[in-house]
Amino acid sequence: MIKLVNLHKAFDGQKVLNGVTLQIDKGAITVIIGSSGVGKSVLLKHMIGLLHPDSGKVFVEGVDLSSLSPQALVELRKKFGMLFQGAALFDSLNVFDNVAFPLFEHTTFTRKEIKKRVTETLDVVGLQGVEKKMPAELSGGMKKRVGLARAIILKPEVILYDEPTTGLDPIMTDSVDNLILSMQQRLKITSVVISHDIASAFKIADQVAMIHEGKIIECGTPGELAASEHPEVLKFIGNWAKR
Repeated sequence: MIKLVNLHKAFDGQKVLNGVTLQIDKGAITVIIGSSGVGKSVLLKHMIGLLHPDSGKVFVEGVDLSSLSPQALVELRKKFGMLFQGAALFDSLNVFDNVAFPLFEHTTFTRKEIKKRVTETLDVVGLQGVEKKMPAELSGGMKKRVGLARAIILKPEVILYDEPTTGLDPIMTDSVDNLILSMQQRLKITSVVISHDIASAFKIADQVAMIHEGKIIECGTPGELAASEHPEVLKFIGNWAKR
């Protein structure tokens, strides 16, 4: 679905990506782990062309993003939905208008069609009867679900999750993990999850990739990473793997 080939990216002379190569398989959940500040979110932004590499290539379904015009890139981004770390809801809009926002922006659906799609999508993420609530009235977990509903309302092929469990208690973390698994199973969506939560990553991932000093230093199934002898992997997941 997505292929990153030898990506390099620096900001003000500071290297963030230093030759990242990674393949994201269609229909699978790939979790990218690593310490704070190692470039996980930067990598995510390259996948949808929000950032362009200094060198290297990004392919989405075989299409080289660098070959696309600005308009073609906008069209390609419609294949993606994104759940931001803090859900990024519009505080001045209720749940209905937050979830419906992409439909108003990118479709010619009637109000009746939009209402039906919003209701169906909220049902998919396990929320019913909350359309009139404002973001301030929602719990952290509910905000994540509303953000996810907005991310999938246009029926994307790929969902990008930026630290989806950050700031949540263990019960809500487990709920979000189950939601990510449910999205993959019900909608056959390809998922890319940025996380530093090892337990969460190992629960949901088909593939785990660890980034360190701008490179992918280990990539494989959760079992393969747990058995890794790479010193940085051991340092990062060692205590968890021993449990």
